[in-house]
Amino acid sequence: MNITSERRKGHFKFKLFGVSIFALCLWISFEPGFNEWMRVLELQKYFIGVYIIIIAALGIMVIAFLGCSSALMENVFLLFIYIGTQVGIFIFGLIGACVVLDFSTYDSSIQPLIRNVILRLVNNPQHEGSREILRMVQEGIGCCGADGAIDFINMNKPLPSECRDSVTGNAYFHGCVDELTWYLEGRTAWLAGIVLASCMTCVINAVMSLVLIQAIKKEEEESVVYKN
Repeated sequence: MNITSERRKGHFKFKLFGVSIFALCLWISFEPGFNEWMRVLELQKYFIGVYIIIIAALGIMVIAFLGCSSALMENVFLLFIYIGTQVGIFIFGLIGACVVLDFSTYDSSIQPLIRNVILRLVNNPQHEGSREILRMVQEGIGCCGADGAIDFINMNKPLPSECRDSVTGNAYFHGCVDELTWYLEGRTAWLAGIVLASCMTCVINAVMSLVLIQAIKKEEEESVVYKN
């Protein structure tokens, strides 16, 4: 059947989606520098969506084989199982993408978490660990305080040297909340885009499977009529 041939090609592309998503998730989860930043800033909630997407990616890679087998065998029962797995992957992928975006975009749930951590660090300059973490963040991404230099003024704290541009000497305009959020957006935009594209592919695969089931049933009915 032409439908079977098209579905085999679709499963190969679907598997590529799974491999790409899995590789991106591993890169985000285990990059040493980034992982250390998220740990010291207590932003591990960011990884919840990534872990959900990893489960979906593993499902994609495994289930792509089931899809090929069911298409080759033209087994209606396996095709129905395959449709169910596509629904499951669609739900997992959609939830994972939503959680990732909710913890990595502007005006999302991640911003209050970042603000609380940065303000706590700003308010404890006497603590060497807090001072070092704040210095690392402000130097690393070029920011000042949670929402700008005004945080140090409001708390009557001295403005640290890393809050100033090394060339102009002026304090950085943007706070670490905005800068960190934009940094996270840049890392996860591609991941969320690929995951949402794979969710759309799940819908297409499920529809194609239903079409194939109808074609198989029609062929069986015609075969029975021909024999009679």
